[in-house]
Amino acid sequence: MKSWTTMKKDELERQYSPSRWSHRMAADDVIKAHVKTLKEGTDRARTLAQTLLNVPYGEGEGEKLDAYIPTTNSLDVPLVIYLHGGYWQFLSKEESGFMAVPLIDKGVVVVAVGYDIAPRGNMDLMVSQVRKSVVSVVQQYSHISGLYLCGHSAGAHLAAMVLSTDWSQYSIVPQIKGAFLVSGIYDLLPILSTYVNEPLKMTEEVAIKNSPSKLIPQVKRSSSSCQIVVAVAENDSPEFRKQSEDYYNTLKATGLSVTLEDVSNTDHFSIIEQLVDGDYHLTKLLLKMMGKC
Repeated sequence: MKSWTTMKKDELERQYSPSRWSHRMAADDVIKAHVKTLKEGTDRARTLAQTLLNVPYGEGEGEKLDAYIPTTNSLDVPLVIYLHGGYWQFLSKEESGFMAVPLIDKGVVVVAVGYDIAPRGNMDLMVSQVRKSVVSVVQQYSHISGLYLCGHSAGAHLAAMVLSTDWSQYSIVPQIKGAFLVSGIYDLLPILSTYVNEPLKMTEEVAIKNSPSKLIPQVKRSSSSCQIVVAVAENDSPEFRKQSEDYYNTLKATGLSVTLEDVSNTDHFSIIEQLVDGDYHLTKLLLKMMGKC
């Protein structure tokens, strides 16, 4: 596949339009179905778990999270922080509790984080917010046997930015045991000239500063003990697949603990939607990482 630097704008936009690559339905339909599936899963999770909704993790109006808590007598429970996708301009924590459905039964806490999407929030703010949310969760939940991250698409980018944090600027250093980065973007430069950047208004400087692929030495310093899973859908676009493969290869070359999961029979949306199912490959992988299978 040719480099994104030689692609014409319309081809670059097609590569970074995940809905145009689904084999299941038309582009508009796959997005509508995605939102519906995530919302239904989240509504179901709220009937199964004890919930703490709209918990502030900062002063900002958008700095709130939802916690899905299992009924358990154990004092030490694993906790997963989920960061939603939506190209940094769409979706919210209200559709982000779905993965709690199979995890609640296994005694796992799930926290869905809200952040200020564009145009209200810019890239620097969103990255700062998710980092702050992780610190807040660690402070609020002292009985965590293991802290894990999961992010989809733009959320995978934000999760990778959390792994790239210099925690010396914060009050604590979160010990993140595992991270699931699902169909993410790790180099922001290709999207600068696409429709994706219109509400974000990123400059080249901002894009470089917030590209996980450029921050590998910091990942090595901050997250050397973290097990990282880079997952990509069989029917993601070639450019999305290349982003995951390149990021995986760079992490691996640095000696980090990382695996690449190429998930068959999935597209950019179904790869995350299926986390509502306890028998799904990635759900089982996550539970195995936590010692819960």
